[in-house]
Amino acid sequence: MTTKKTAVITIVQKNTGFYISLYLLVLLTLIAFSSNVLASSIKDLKRQQIDEILFNIHAYYVEDLTLQNSHHIKYNSQQFERLYSKLDSYSKYLNEHELTSLFDNTNGRYTGIGIEVKNIDENMTIVNVVNNSPAKAAGILQGDIIVSVNNQAAQNRTIDEVATLIRDSKFSNIDLIISRDNNKNPLTFHVARRQINLESVTSELLDFGTGYIAINNFSNHTLHEVALQVAALQSHFGYPLKGLVIDLRDNPGGILQSAVAVSDLFLQSGTIVTTKGRFYDANQAFYAKRGDILKNAPIVVLINENSASAAEILAAALKDNKRATVVGSQSFGKGSVQSLIPLGDGNTALKLTTAKYFTPLGKSIDGIGITPDVAVNQTNLSQSNKAVIIKNEHTNSNAQLLTGNLADLQLVKAKQLLSMQ
Repeated sequence: MTTKKTAVITIVQKNTGFYISLYLLVLLTLIAFSSNVLASSIKDLKRQQIDEILFNIHAYYVEDLTLQNSHHIKYNSQQFERLYSKLDSYSKYLNEHELTSLFDNTNGRYTGIGIEVKNIDENMTIVNVVNNSPAKAAGILQGDIIVSVNNQAAQNRTIDEVATLIRDSKFSNIDLIISRDNNKNPLTFHVARRQINLESVTSELLDFGTGYIAINNFSNHTLHEVALQVAALQSHFGYPLKGLVIDLRDNPGGILQSAVAVSDLFLQSGTIVTTKGRFYDANQAFYAKRGDILKNAPIVVLINENSASAAEILAAALKDNKRATVVGSQSFGKGSVQSLIPLGDGNTALKLTTAKYFTPLGKSIDGIGITPDVAVNQTNLSQSNKAVIIKNEHTNSNAQLLTGNLADLQLVKAKQLLSMQ
């Protein structure tokens, strides 16, 4: 399946129609941003669709590509595909199915089995199992390797190809053959696809009147969920929080507006983010309004190499405005804004990079990432492992062993910093 996803939306009127600007989060692609391989559907486009795509690339793409004038020179399919291949890996034609999936993800839900995969040493490895998912209920674990999907071998396939095997199966039940380290023989799982509602935010209580929230992605609901979780933590203590850890590790991003709104919860003033592109409406600046939900209580933000896009916007906004200390490792470095441009009757669309975003101090993080204030390298932890460590659950020897072997050094450092303030 995929990573986490979503997007809320600003609509701007243009001469050619409505353009829905969004900071896009796409299933699967964060962990393995594939090279810009042409979707099979691109070869089946009609002349009118090709003309629309050419016009929008010429007018709105973030870089001024050298384009032939499509009004005077007719593009053949090979020329069009060569031009299309010059776009960055975030720009893509979306067919009807992909567009529907995108909007489902925007609302924090998708239909699938609930796994995130990464190609590790040519093995399709499950790096996360989504809570409240069919895969979780079936007993599939992080670290499992997918051998086959419905008797189709997974090895030597791309992540997109494996996702297609699951998504486009004729059957509601998916047969997975799994290889697991401590099992000599492969395991067989029969997993039913269904709609999964994704948790955008989770929280835990820490010591000394401090709290912990993990933002897993930025969806339409994230602002509301963050506010509710912070209020619940404060209600438990019966007084305002003395400090907060915001965990953005393995957060692939999401909606630009969502990241701006969450940043504004913790800022009294200052720039949150600016965007710059070739056309007028791509150039925007977002500022904080008065009102800090934590009343200036200290914040520590956790990031790692998989914190990207909207997660990097929040981390940079709090760091550059000196509102939080950022702990962890260099973030991913996705600093581009995508716009969703409907094509034809609106059943298909072009997802096009139209701007770059810049931190409050005017720095582009594209291809660079956010540098933490306190560098602490950390082996990736699953959500379940994090929960054990956060809650200090030593209910049995296995939990004690887990905590000892997988001590969350970044979280330990964050708690130490909060206790000193």
